[in-house]
Amino acid sequence: MNQAEVSKLVSKLRIKVPPKHRKLPNPKGPEGRLDKLRKTVTGLIKYERIELNYNRADEARQYAERLISEAIRHGDCHKPTMDTANFWLLEKELVHKLFKVLVPRFENSSVAYTKLYNAPKPQYARVLDKAVLELKGNPYPELGNKQTNNKYFIQNILLDAAKHEYRQAKYAEVANKIGQAGNETSPVNTENAEKLNEKPMSS
Repeated sequence: MNQAEVSKLVSKLRIKVPPKHRKLPNPKGPEGRLDKLRKTVTGLIKYERIELNYNRADEARQYAERLISEAIRHGDCHKPTMDTANFWLLEKELVHKLFKVLVPRFENSSVAYTKLYNAPKPQYARVLDKAVLELKGNPYPELGNKQTNNKYFIQNILLDAAKHEYRQAKYAEVANKIGQAGNETSPVNTENAEKLNEKPMSS
């Protein structure tokens, strides 16, 4: 069977797929690994944006892409596609969302249906790469800022206000120290000044 005939059976994914699947250690073995991936795909379809470990996100992304691709290609009247949806979606009401919400959203799309971001690591945590996996067209704000230096972003406004308050506090502290230093005179200097002002007594 050549490549053209294979493409008739299975649609081509629009993301990069590694040649070997990732090892996701689980006490239950391969069955536990598969259950974890099913939960991830279910959470992605349900919430449309999830944060998790990078390896698990990248592995589950392939199955979510395949699920949406087959749903667009065959529809809800195709029994193998319905069986696939019932297997991967643990919450059965999400099957309706897949065919009635996501298929119309992505049926004219020419790019991947999902997006994967690298998430920042917590400062004090296990050394694990974090990622954010989301469906395109979700109702949440975009994670990637095209104008990172925009002064009207709320984080930049808050930072500028904090810098201004810090400078004002420092200026007030320095001015207070200067004022106190100018007002203070030592007793020794006062006595010396009084002695210099006195005239010598004649004998």
